[in-house]
This record gives sequence, C-alpha cells and structure tokens, in this order.
Amino acid sequence: MHIMGKEIVVSGIRSTGFLHIGNYFGAIKNYIRMQEDYQCYFFVADYHSLTTHPDPASLKPNVYRVLAENIACGLDPEKVALYVQSDIPEIPELYLMLNMMAYKGELEKTASFKDKARANPENVNAGLLTYPTLMSADILIHKGQFVPVGKDQEQHLEMARTFAQRFNFRYGDTFPEPHPFNFGADLVKIPSLDGKGKMSKSENENATLYLADTDDLIRKKVMKAVSGDAPTEMNSSKPEVIENLFSLMNLVSEPAIIENFETHFNNCTIRYGDMKKQLAEDMVKFIAPIREKAIAIQEDTSYLQGIMKMGAAKARESAAKTLAEARKNMGINFYC
Repeated sequence: MHIMGKEIVVSGIRSTGFLHIGNYFGAIKNYIRMQEDYQCYFFVADYHSLTTHPDPASLKPNVYRVLAENIACGLDPEKVALYVQSDIPEIPELYLMLNMMAYKGELEKTASFKDKARANPENVNAGLLTYPTLMSADILIHKGQFVPVGKDQEQHLEMARTFAQRFNFRYGDTFPEPHPFNFGADLVKIPSLDGKGKMSKSENENATLYLADTDDLIRKKVMKAVSGDAPTEMNSSKPEVIENLFSLMNLVSEPAIIENFETHFNNCTIRYGDMKKQLAEDMVKFIAPIREKAIAIQEDTSYLQGIMKMGAAKARESAAKTLAEARKNMGINFYC
C-alpha cells in the first residue's frame, strides 16, 4: 500500500506498561500531525516486550490498551496502518537477515543494552542484545524514511542507518537510510515529577502521569511533585525541579496562566502549592477525555480486532514487497 509521492514514516510503542504523557507529547502528538501528510506505519511492539518475559495472560490486554489509547489520542486507523508487530511475519525474517550483518561488539556498545544488562544481569538475553536489529527491521521492512523517536532511541536509529548502508553495500541498493523526524523541533523530553530524569513506563509510577490515571490520582501525584524553596532574588534562574514544573505546565496550561506564574516567580511571590494545584487541574482536564475514550474503545473487542486486521493487511502488503526484494538481492530466490 504505497501511496505515490508520500514519504514513509514508521514508529512503534512497546506493549508493556501504560502510556503516559511523555509518550503523548514525545511521540503520539507528532503521529497525529504526520497522519495527514505522510504514509504512516504505526505499530504495537509486542515482540520487543518479550525481552522482559511478560506474563502471557497480560499480553493481549496490554496490546489492546495501547491500541485503544493511541486511537483515543487522535490516531485515525483509516489514515494510517495501525498494527501489531507479531502480525507481520516478514519483520522477523528481515530481522534474521540483518542479524547476519550485526556485530556483537557494536550491539554491546549501545547505551540501552548496557543499561538493561547492568539493571538485570540475570536476564541478558539475545533479544536484548539484538534489540536494535529488530528495531531496524521494523523500520526497513517498510523502507521507512522518517522515524519520530525520542532522544533515548536516537542511537538505535543510527544503527538502522548503519544496517541499511551495510546491506546496500553488500547486496545492492535496497533500503533508504531512515532519519529522526520531529517537525524541525527539538526532540521532546518530558520531565519526571520527582525531578529525576524523564517520565517512564516502568521507573517510578508515582512520578509519572499515565493516560489511564484517575482524576484523583493525577492530583495526588502532581501535588507531591518536587518543588523546593521560593526564590529570594528577583529574576533569578530557575532550579531544575522548578524548570520541570514549568515545562509540564507549558504542555497543558493556558499561556496566560503560565505567564502569571512566571511573573510570580520573577518577583519572588510564587507559591508552589498554588502552581501545583493549577497544574493538577490542567492535567486532569487534558487526560480525562483520553482516558474515558480509551476505556470505551478497549471494551469493544470486535472493533479493536477489526482495526488490527485492517492495519496488518496494509502493513503486510508493504512488507511482502520489501522482503521479496531483499531476498532477491541476497540471492535467496531459488524458484525464479
């Protein structure tokens, strides 16, 4: 299903954990803009989640929830190919081909592998080591040109370019080199409420605002956000934790509200309790409609399964063409 003249965008979200506002502002918001002008392949990365051995009983509800939340955020399954990774058998076949050109040394050097191997030394599996190869297969199977990635995935995308170059050099021009894409803006990093790093699906649940959180839970989490002392000097620079609060407010609050708190900060009259109360209400106002819509979609199993089948059909049409070309170029075409 290649639409002539439209550049190809590919991106995926793991099926483990709950989507949070970092996922929304770091990725999904751009997906919604991209679906208008690009040929988009967006998928739930259930194979990627297997590196952490999720409970088989949780896999289906997790996949359904991620799909439902993406649709609730504004992704239109009619405009994009929205599918589940494991529905496309061409992906693992290309993954196998690319693994033949991926070297142990380069895979071991990736930051994500080092971090995960350090955190879980008992679970350094081959899937974890070759995670960048599978991610490359996800992108290259559709000849993806653009990938809306967060900062933590930039290194993996660089590796996808390396594998594309390596394949092209060895077997002939097959794959374009994919590039990060964020509409020309800096890649977004949504700060955690505890002032330590970014929001994460798995790190600290109390410091992350999930799209499935209830109104009361959102308020509770925001009110516990780290703030610190009010400034004592006019127009002083903001400490990182305060910069984080303003960053979050910039996502969901009205410009006049933000300006008001900026003024109070600059003239040393800011009350962080008031700021957090305002931020909490604005977050509730933003998250609640997405949560309610996602719940309704999740309950309609037949609708979701129809979406998955429609997305898989679009994705397989593209994937089959790419794989046939890759096999031919490698010499794996014994019946022609």
